[in-house]
Formats: sequence, structure tokens, C-alpha cells
Amino acid sequence: MEILELMNREDVRVPEAVRAALPRLAVLVDGIAARMAEGGRLVYVGAGTSGRLGILDAAECPPTFGISPDRVVALIAGGEPALTRAVEGAEDDVEAGRLDIRRIGVGSRDAVVGLAASGRTPYTCAALEEAGRLGALTGAVTCSPGSRLGRLADVAVEVDTGPEILAGSTRLKAGTAQKLILNMISTAVMVRLGYVYDNLMVNVQPTNRKLWRRAVEIVRRLTGVDDLAARRALEEARDVRVAVMMLRCGCGREEAVARLQRCGSLRRALEEAD
Repeated sequence: MEILELMNREDVRVPEAVRAALPRLAVLVDGIAARMAEGGRLVYVGAGTSGRLGILDAAECPPTFGISPDRVVALIAGGEPALTRAVEGAEDDVEAGRLDIRRIGVGSRDAVVGLAASGRTPYTCAALEEAGRLGALTGAVTCSPGSRLGRLADVAVEVDTGPEILAGSTRLKAGTAQKLILNMISTAVMVRLGYVYDNLMVNVQPTNRKLWRRAVEIVRRLTGVDDLAARRALEEARDVRVAVMMLRCGCGREEAVARLQRCGSLRRALEEAD
């Protein structure tokens, strides 16, 4: 119990440390949203725990927001094997960092965010430097203010989480801070891009029973119809936003799709219809 209480006391410090970095985080979100609105990508890059957290956030974006998997991507030092085990020396491979950025064709429309608790991981620094050279917007998420990674970035989000309960084990407070920040980045960017309506995930992909029930409930809430009507509309539309437009506007699928494409988001399409 003493160990757990000590860890809990330290963890409580993390959200307050993140709060202090919100102004810089807002600047980064604005920049990413602007690039993605022009067809660019969000690219996370990191090593070890930081790299795995980037991959986790990228992997959650398609099912949550219905965005194509190639719009939010993540690179990790050591490649796929590093997802489940430590790849010795991978984080020190400077050339691999540069090559990975070039391999995925990073360009001026992309935003690349380097993740490193220490702010000095050679692989991540090299990748971010290469991304900047290629014209991408670059961001850094670190827990070491004044780090090299932060200096390389256009926008540095630096969170001072203090010493870890296990000295140097940045999977703890630093990892928690990075997870909170990545949640904020992806969610805020998707809200800005119109993938969310109020607090509803209107682009959710109903790929399993749980998500199908969620999709039906969203259609019900936004249209006021009963469960059966919502299911029938969703079956025909195959998309939550299209189903909502069909029911709210009393139109067919083709017209609903056309309205959404013209307006760019469900919110603007419904405002126009109203």
C-alpha cells in the first residue's frame, strides 16, 4: 500500500504539469489541423515507450474518427519488432531516423511530432531534423525543458514532470504525460477537422457490435427517430453522417452524400439544411 500511495501521489502531479504546457500545445494543434485540412498527415515518431505511445494514438484514430489509416501514422525506432520488445541500439540509430522519414515521403503538407521524454533520443532528433529540412511542420513533446528535440522543433511542448519514482523509468510519469498530450492532440485536431459533432463520434466506423450500437444511438440522438428507423437508415447509408442527413433532410443517400461533400462537415451540412 505504501508503494501504491507513493506512486499515486506522484501521478497526481502530471495533469498539472501538462496544464502549464497547454498554450504551446494549442499552437501545435492549430498547426497540425491546418496541414491536415490541406490533405497532409500527422506523423508521430519516437523510440521505446514514446514510440509505442505514438503508435497507440495513431492506431486509435481510424476506428474513433473514421479517418483513413494513412492520415495519422507513427514511426518507431527498430520498426515493428520494437512494438513488443526492446530493440537494442535502435534509439541511437541516427541514419534510420532520417531514412524512415524519407521512406514515408514526408513533405511540406505534413506535420511531424517527435516524442521523447529525455528530449535527446538520437533516432527521434534525426527524424525531426530531416522532417524540418523537407518542409514539414515539426513539433516536439518532451519532459525535459530546453532539450535538443525541443530546439529542433517549430513548436515545442515541454512538460516538467520531475523525477520518476524509479529513477530514469520514463514509462511512468513521463509516459503518462505523453499519453495525455497525444489524447489532446488527436482529439482536438479531429474536432477542428469536423470529425466530431458536439461530443459525438459521428465518423465512428461500426466494425463490431459495440460500435454498431454506438452508431445507432448517435443517429437516434441527432434525429429523434426510434431505434428501428435509425438502424434502417444506417444500414442503407453505411455511414453515421449520411444516415443523419437522410433522416434530417428527408432525402436519399446520394443527395445526403452530395450535401456532406459540398459542406465538408456534418455540422455545416445541417446548418445549411436548417
